[in-house]
Amino acid sequence: MKTFDIMLSSINDVKNFVNIVNKYNFDVDLTSGRYVVDAKSIMGIFSLDLSKPIKVEVHSDNADAFVTEMEPFIKG
Repeated sequence: MKTFDIMLSSINDVKNFVNIVNKYNFDVDLTSGRYVVDAKSIMGIFSLDLSKPIKVEVHSDNADAFVTEMEPFIKG
């Protein structure tokens, strides 16, 4: 499992992020505070506090291509 932090600062960021995540067949969770949502759920993402970094948990050992596509969103 891989973890990293991202920032989604606009509606277009959220839409682009969800489109990328949905191309992969493994599970990806987003954690913000005590809330955990499915990264493939646009409604779930909008329920999070998007003003703070969001922790991404990728449930796959073969996620290098996914992490590369996440580069524009990765914080830091």
